[in-house]
Amino acid sequence: MSSRKDSRSFKGKKTPLGFVVNPPVFWISFASILVFVIATLLMQEGVEELFSEIRAFIAEKAGWFYILMVNAILIFCTYLAFGKFKNIRIGGETAKPEFTYWQWFAMLFNAGIGLALMFYSLTEPMYHFAHPPQNEGLNGSPVQLAFGLTFLHWGIHGWAIYGLVGLAVAFFAYNRGFPLSLRAVLYPLLGDRIYGGMGHIVDILSALATIFGLATTLGIGIQYINAGLFYLFGIENSAFMQIILVTLLTTGATISLVLGLKRGIKNLSLISAWLAVSILAYVFVVGPTLFMLDSFVQNTGFYLQNLISLGSWGEVYSDANWQDEWTLFYWGWWFAWSPFVGIFVARISKGRTVREFIAGVILVPTLTIIIWVSIFGGAGIYEELFGQGGISAAVDENMTTAIYVLMERFPLSEISSFAVVMTGVVFFITSSDSGSFVVDCITSSSDGDTPKLQRVFWTCLEGLVACILLLSGGLVALQTASLIFGLPIAIIIIPLGFALVKEMKKELESKL
Repeated sequence: MSSRKDSRSFKGKKTPLGFVVNPPVFWISFASILVFVIATLLMQEGVEELFSEIRAFIAEKAGWFYILMVNAILIFCTYLAFGKFKNIRIGGETAKPEFTYWQWFAMLFNAGIGLALMFYSLTEPMYHFAHPPQNEGLNGSPVQLAFGLTFLHWGIHGWAIYGLVGLAVAFFAYNRGFPLSLRAVLYPLLGDRIYGGMGHIVDILSALATIFGLATTLGIGIQYINAGLFYLFGIENSAFMQIILVTLLTTGATISLVLGLKRGIKNLSLISAWLAVSILAYVFVVGPTLFMLDSFVQNTGFYLQNLISLGSWGEVYSDANWQDEWTLFYWGWWFAWSPFVGIFVARISKGRTVREFIAGVILVPTLTIIIWVSIFGGAGIYEELFGQGGISAAVDENMTTAIYVLMERFPLSEISSFAVVMTGVVFFITSSDSGSFVVDCITSSSDGDTPKLQRVFWTCLEGLVACILLLSGGLVALQTASLIFGLPIAIIIIPLGFALVKEMKKELESKL
């Protein structure tokens, strides 16, 4: 394959503003977002009901497909990690990693999940404990089931999606000379058609999924940050204030993005990682330490023992919609985020072997999440069962303030609560700048080395979408956006896997 020639075929063109863009991808993506924003503002009265209907329709018709895909991808990634491709190195046999393990883990974790997990690690297991789904053969006590479902939503299945997309993009970028793009991965199947309409469609869907998936995370995260500021300082907790906060934090993300990958994104990711570790250590030390350790061991064992039954559960034999609002939303969210996280992780993973990549992207974050949820969720469950109680009620009353109610039970609560808010702020900025970096890569067919004004453009546009979704239906709108844009990406991943295996076989044959 003449990869150098193929790579040049992706080169973007200059616009009068000095932007370097792939015109069809850039302008159609921008126009689609603009149409969404205008239509949402004009349909303000009925848009929340519309989003609810769309979400219910997708969950009903495509729920089985989401569940099937996440399991198939996990099995496929296991095959890649232990099969004949495991020792292939991204970038070739002599390639060296650009970042240390700690820097690598910090950046992929921040980009992949950090902001939302900061708050859901307490509220989700508490909610599942108080409001479990109708039991259709799901084993375990209410507490075990609550943790098992939380681990399912945040664990190995979701990270496998990131792992497959990231590995495919990285291999084609660093072993075949293509830009960081999903369309490039389809070259073995589509040939030169990836340079035309079919390739443009893949990149447009990737850009839109990234924008709306990122807006979901930022919208959820800003609600928790606003709740913390209200809880600590009495700052108004409202959609208007959340828009102001999105504007301020988007400015911070813009500065980070302009500084670039190494000076901005990498350094902020390290700061947020250290802040998160410090808060985690604090809760572990001052909280019910032995209970957390016991909880970690028992709940991890339950999760691993029931991985198949949890992962394949489809709420088939009841008329409830619990899974629509939780599991299916998460699968849509993971798929919607996979172009963003996959491309970003690909960019920082040159020099890693296939096995190293799969372990680093799937197993390390999953273990970190299990520890995180066991500490925050374990502290909340302990308070509910053996302490003063009231955590479950706090979650039911307002999910966004529950973590601050928990912090009140520990010493130095004002300091720790402020640290939680600040960690959320830094996580917001790192998610925003990483996502904008990737959208810029997709729409310019480059590695992100574009004019600063162009990067600022995407950061601001992504903040605008988050604000519109918050105004037009809050969490329902955010969940619907993920489900809608996650579906086409889930479909694209099927040929992506076939193309990756086909090209990796050539890589091995070339060494014989």
